Amino acid sequence: MSGKGAAVGIRRMSAADLGSVREIAVRLTEAPNWPIAAYVAAIDTENTPRRIALVAADPGNGTLAGFLVASIVSPEAELETIAVAAEGQRRGVGSRLMNALLEELRTEQVRELILEVRASNRAALGFYRALGFEEKGRRPRYYAEPEEDAVLMRLELV
Repeated sequence: MSGKGAAVGIRRMSAADLGSVREIAVRLTEAPNWPIAAYVAAIDTENTPRRIALVAADPGNGTLAGFLVASIVSPEAELETIAVAAEGQRRGVGSRLMNALLEELRTEQVRELILEVRASNRAALGFYRALGFEEKGRRPRYYAEPEEDAVLMRLELV
């Protein structure tokens, strides 16, 4: 993949993507270790809360470079996970995924997007701040293995 995310297209996650999505997540220590059933639930349009699950894929060969999942409980949405394969990091893939999500959330008149991130994850904190997220609090010892605080962040969409 070359350039700043130009080699990927953003689309809805499908059942055919689940193996690749899980593979990306397993290879990244920062990504949550969700079972495949969690991703199946994320693409189920009948599930509550409703979720938006997107993938960044190479339009030529279909190889996935990253994905995200967000839940919507209007007027709020929560970014549940975002992961970019190591070879796609710092190439604009995460930004392309987030911009597609934000566009969809605004269309649906969602007012804010929230998330939590490990306090030690400096790269993610910088990424979210660059997108306009602000720190709104902390959850002490929220994460395990290792035990760590979660930084709560919020982005107003209106």
